Amino acid sequence: MARIPQETIEQIFATARIEEVIGEYVQLKKSGSNLKGLSPFNNEKSPSFMVSPAKQIFKDFSSGKGGTMVTFLMELEQMSYPEALRWIAKKYNIEVPEEREQTPEELAAGNHREAVFLISDVANKWFQEQLHETEEGRAVGLSYFRERGFTEETIKKFQLGYSPEASDAFAKYAISSKYNEKALEDSGISMNGERGWYDRFRGRVMFPIHSVSGRVLGFGGRILKNNVKAAKYLNSPENPIYHKSKVLYGLYQAKQEIVKRDEAYLVEGYTDVISFHQNGVQNVVSSSGTALTEGQIIMLKRYSSNITLLYDGDAAGIRASFRGLDMMLEAGINVRVVPFPDGEDPDSFAQKHSTEELEAFLKNNRKDFISYKTSVLLEDVAGDPLKRAEMIREVVGSIAKVPDAIGQEVFIKEASRILEIDPNALYEELARLANVQNRQAKRKQAEAPPMEVITTQEMPKQPFGQFQEEQVINLIIARGTEDMLEEGVDLEDSIPISITEWIVRSIEQDGITFETPIFATIFEMVKAELAQEFVPDTQFWTMQEDPAIVQVAIDAITEKYTLSNWERKEIYLPSEKNTIKELVPETVLRLKSVWVERKLKALKNTFNEENVDIDYYMTEFDKWNQLRQRVNDSLNRII
Repeated sequence: MARIPQETIEQIFATARIEEVIGEYVQLKKSGSNLKGLSPFNNEKSPSFMVSPAKQIFKDFSSGKGGTMVTFLMELEQMSYPEALRWIAKKYNIEVPEEREQTPEELAAGNHREAVFLISDVANKWFQEQLHETEEGRAVGLSYFRERGFTEETIKKFQLGYSPEASDAFAKYAISSKYNEKALEDSGISMNGERGWYDRFRGRVMFPIHSVSGRVLGFGGRILKNNVKAAKYLNSPENPIYHKSKVLYGLYQAKQEIVKRDEAYLVEGYTDVISFHQNGVQNVVSSSGTALTEGQIIMLKRYSSNITLLYDGDAAGIRASFRGLDMMLEAGINVRVVPFPDGEDPDSFAQKHSTEELEAFLKNNRKDFISYKTSVLLEDVAGDPLKRAEMIREVVGSIAKVPDAIGQEVFIKEASRILEIDPNALYEELARLANVQNRQAKRKQAEAPPMEVITTQEMPKQPFGQFQEEQVINLIIARGTEDMLEEGVDLEDSIPISITEWIVRSIEQDGITFETPIFATIFEMVKAELAQEFVPDTQFWTMQEDPAIVQVAIDAITEKYTLSNWERKEIYLPSEKNTIKELVPETVLRLKSVWVERKLKALKNTFNEENVDIDYYMTEFDKWNQLRQRVNDSLNRII
């Protein structure tokens, strides 16, 4: 892949806004001068994910991750550095030099996951070409989509396609084009059996399934023949990039509208999503016919905590989904339900009504999930007291999933009204369930193997001197461009010098090196930039390709690096010293102190070796011991 020129990278960082990039994945709300949202890396109920538009960085306090919009995409979407830059550039219409075609050798040697992404993208474009540019595709696939009422604009928006009847059409194309055969097979698009290659989706119209950023993860294919013994819909199998429990169809197209309206509609099928979008209601996604999973719930909650489920009249399907809906309640989601009239589903209803009629229907027919579930189950138990009692317990079980007491109170009263039962009976059942859950938790704790007790001596310790090295590097990154004064005879003779230059000069004159690899790498980068008469600023560090360096930079920027930071090591300093003039020399002196102690320890180990040169040893020991004394005098230590 061709390397992106530095000036293009700088243009991308200068043009793009982190809040807009991350806002496509996380619902962000104003919090002072920053923005706050739920962590996309952890399942949390209280938001601890912060974005700083001023600094163009993010910090996730639940996982400790931090970085820029580029490292965010690299972490969440598993993109490479160039891929993340190109994704952002495309969003902001920034022209990036075209990447050259990869050779078969590069494909074979490259990252396997990226090779699967590549073959999925190639297949998506090929299926679209088959739909629009072949006689079979137009006669079979395109005519079907038009019969469903889909416009050309809609077909292109969702990148719909067609897989030909020929058993190995795509496999032949991919192999003749020298694409990676292992990636082709692992993608599930084509398979290699005893009789050779054959395509999974032959004779089907194709619905590509996208990631939140728009990358093709897999496909859904609908067969058009009625006289064959095959599944009506067929999905890609689980593979290195497609995990159906963590994917929602249409989220790529719907995410911005979901955030805008602070509500998501959840349907069952591909065509439900597409018909709603074409009708003008675009905050809709689909679980693609699978039971709702925790991963899908967490993903959708990033954009809105208000989710409305749209059902057709299939009562059996509704009851089967109750478990997934209980999971949504437990996650703190406001769940509502809109049932469609008998014989209608979201697709057919959207096709028959205008946007205004559809939106009015959704608004006027929504019910909270507990009320809806109570009404549905009540129909099943008429005249049977035992079933009615069991049904009431099931309803209270759902109410128990609601994480806040006020919500439980509201639902108890509503269920009491619908069921015509004393609310105290429902409260007693709620308390009983809480006691059962507490006992189960205690039993699990008692049955769990005893925790291994680790003594203080056995606790993993931070390598000696790593903290001091970290503090020096943090100063260089967070405050390195600020000025110090190299003092002359009087104030007029003082020379302004950056903190970075002062630190490097001070450390270099004593021959100190860094033991921690990441800090050693950063220090060498600093020296290289200073040699080019450039003092690296915070943007220099946050634009680095290595995510580990960016993480160090974000930690430095987001923490307040003052002398009070030494309190982590139980080193307490007078508050009046908490200025940059004292901060920099103090921090460097403490690193020098560590370095001296390392040298003295190494000398002591040398003394125990055979044939040691006593004179040399004593000279070296005296030299380092004197330096130790000077450092300690400067630190006001008593030895």
